[in-house]
Amino acid sequence: MVDYDKKILITGGAGFIGSNLCEYFLYKGYRVVCLDNFATGHKKNIEHLIGLDNFRLIDGDIRDIEVCKNAVEGVDYILHQAALGSVPRSLKDPLTSNEVNVNGFLNMLWSAKEAGVKRFVYAASSSTYGDSENLPKVEEIIGKPLSPYAITKYVNELYAEIFGKTYGMETIGLRYFNVFGRKQDPNGAYAAVIPKFVMQFMKHESPVINGDGNYSRDFTYIDNVIQMNELAMLTDNPKAFNSVFNTAFGERTTLNDLISVLKTELASFDPEIANVEIEYGPNRAGDIPHSLASIDKAKGVLGYKPQFSLRDGLKEAVKWYWGNLELKD
Repeated sequence: MVDYDKKILITGGAGFIGSNLCEYFLYKGYRVVCLDNFATGHKKNIEHLIGLDNFRLIDGDIRDIEVCKNAVEGVDYILHQAALGSVPRSLKDPLTSNEVNVNGFLNMLWSAKEAGVKRFVYAASSSTYGDSENLPKVEEIIGKPLSPYAITKYVNELYAEIFGKTYGMETIGLRYFNVFGRKQDPNGAYAAVIPKFVMQFMKHESPVINGDGNYSRDFTYIDNVIQMNELAMLTDNPKAFNSVFNTAFGERTTLNDLISVLKTELASFDPEIANVEIEYGPNRAGDIPHSLASIDKAKGVLGYKPQFSLRDGLKEAVKWYWGNLELKD
């Protein structure tokens, strides 16, 4: 039986994934603490939650151990989403990526351990598979990292494993595969491809695909990710603890196919978008050619049943973006 009086700390709770998690668990009846320093998250993502009885916002940085200690007080579960994402960002500034993603992660783990937090679920990354050419990606076989970002996310897994073995913590890592959906920021130098392409199409600008468009990804809609976080948070299966799980749909789509579907969906709102040309540029440093997740482990251990394919997710995402007039300005 689920105890909805439990308190959940969601780090990076004003970001894309974090704010969706805050909203979901708050409306389910949990007490939710959101920790964010708004370096990449946005207050607008959680404005409608501020002031609600079961919601607390902490404006703070996970690089500050005292902030972490304060945030974990009385917490039953931690859903750790806070990080500096983006491979290109980490190549440009590996020092800050390491400070946030490694030092900040360790601060949260240590604070959780000291406070006796029941379970620590954290956002891992498909970038951990690195140069491994095996498809589909299975959790136990990884390659060498291809970027500073990938190194930081792998180090997270190593620390979580050590804390599980040494201190008896229940840690569960979720290796996210190209998550997309509502609230994902289309602006900025390091915007993810789907919201960036959507905004360019809506402005009748030509999106630029890195490479020839034949690189493929396992694009994963936000609601599938929410489901995985909930399953990881509530599971009583001991096989789940001190382990990592692919969080994906289990199908791969080329960038050419992705942009074709996007164009079709957006053209139903604005027929002119069907005429927007696509441009191609050089491949991006640190990118892997293909990514496809095996989700057998998540299905077998956690009972994962993803509900949204790429096309289903894009339909929902496009409706959300089109309804957000701010993107059209």
